[in-house]
Amino acid sequence: MDNQGKAPAWKDLEAALIAAEVLTLEEIAENRARAAIQIELIKARNEKKISQRKLEELTGVRQTTITRIERGKNSPSVDTLLKILTPLGKTLAVVPIDYSKQ
Repeated sequence: MDNQGKAPAWKDLEAALIAAEVLTLEEIAENRARAAIQIELIKARNEKKISQRKLEELTGVRQTTITRIERGKNSPSVDTLLKILTPLGKTLAVVPIDYSKQ
């Protein structure tokens, strides 16, 4: 894990947390899924050029809630997430976890 003075890569950090039994492989997968949702939500909103305030108008979900979801400070219900994703032209999909990429 020697990165010559650089911060460790995420994969190295995750491996260290698993080795130290701080997090399980499943917890790492959950964290990655949460991060992916946040990233895709922000990306979709930016691609559509929709502000958080406009998204509030379209969805009825408060702008402060959208902010907290995008910052990872709030775990939305599936219903709330679908409400937000629909006007962005997105939905959720349930797919198998590829643990070989962990």
